[in-house]
Amino acid sequence: MTKSILDRTCIPLNRVELTKMKVKAMRRGLWFKVLSRTERASIDLTIKVVERVRSIFLARVLGAIIRKLLDAMESRVARVMREVGRGLAEKLSGIAQSWGNKSAHHWAEDPSFVQYLAVNYMNMPAMFKA
Repeated sequence: MTKSILDRTCIPLNRVELTKMKVKAMRRGLWFKVLSRTERASIDLTIKVVERVRSIFLARVLGAIIRKLLDAMESRVARVMREVGRGLAEKLSGIAQSWGNKSAHHWAEDPSFVQYLAVNYMNMPAMFKA
């Protein structure tokens, strides 16, 4: 069973993928910091007992836990790109198009431009942020 998590990633809920997620979280120091004891136990028990998750209920429970881990593992730049950079790129693209720039409609989909705007926003003094 494949579970979509925050429309960013599809993670097959099986022993191998859950083990990879656990190792990644432990290496980053997030396993004990982000997850409660019951959440850690749920993943550990699933890894030990189940080869592939078939239960929808278990998939929902594990999906919420994995979503929590993925949020914690997401870099600051990636988060700002998603939350702020994309919106800024769309606004600037619209303004440039209204001024007659024909190629500006591609700006909002350009990940490099979105990243540029996100990094500029992160480095902007707080008094200028809305």
